[in-house]
Amino acid sequence: MDVSSIAAMSTSMHLAQTQQTASVSVAKKAMNLQETQSAALIQTMQASNHQLDVLA
Repeated sequence: MDVSSIAAMSTSMHLAQTQQTASVSVAKKAMNLQETQSAALIQTMQASNHQLDVLA
């Protein structure tokens, strides 16, 4: 293997690692956003349930 092949392989591996790191970061942010939205929905549903109890 010559030096240019090793350099190309190293660059390719580094790029793949960077892409994987970015993908994991985006997935974590999406999961955090979903968790926040779910918690807000649960709170809204609980508040609505209490309002219905008062009206009944």
